[in-house]
Amino acid sequence: MSFTPQRYEAVYDISVLLGTESINYPGDTPYSRDLMLTIEDSGISNVSKLVMSAHSGTHLDAPLHFIPNAKSIDQYSVQEFILPAQVVSIKDRESIRPSELENLDIKQGDALLFKTDNSISGRCRSGVFSENFVYLSPKAADFCLEKKVSLVGIDYNTIERHGDEAFPTHHKILGSNILILEGINLKGVPPGRYTLFCFPLKIKGGEASPVRAILIQ
Repeated sequence: MSFTPQRYEAVYDISVLLGTESINYPGDTPYSRDLMLTIEDSGISNVSKLVMSAHSGTHLDAPLHFIPNAKSIDQYSVQEFILPAQVVSIKDRESIRPSELENLDIKQGDALLFKTDNSISGRCRSGVFSENFVYLSPKAADFCLEKKVSLVGIDYNTIERHGDEAFPTHHKILGSNILILEGINLKGVPPGRYTLFCFPLKIKGGEASPVRAILIQ
């Protein structure tokens, strides 16, 4: 029996490359990869050791990240990481505000992925943390809650305004059992509707996990 791969109009890899493009959040465990065994030295194989945060690179935050006794990443069914998604173009270079979202046709259960200047400028894949990035405002978070979306995604390694140690946006989103996808790169992805695939590692009790995120149209 032969297998014919399904043809899609477009497939976009929206993940950043760990080790060169990924950004380490200040104070978090930096990503590193060390070869513990090499074919040249051992004559057998290459074996590497990875050291990183659960929030390294493109990753999913589960509610347990900020909400005590909330849902962890392993408590989701695999189907919950395959979602109808809408890529939204954001013009504001400071933050995502409700005024740019109010006229969108947002359906309950959608994943909203915000394409901002973080992607256009290359900031999201620079490999260096910047304090100046487009973030999700608390009022826009409230809007997402009202629309009952299932996931919000942003093209930087955090949705939160830098320096706000109360983390209001994380608390609003995760407190409503909405997943957060951080560290995506949407440069070259046109605004519109897609199917999002973002499978995390199956980490027992994990508050987050790196993912390979793709969009299919």
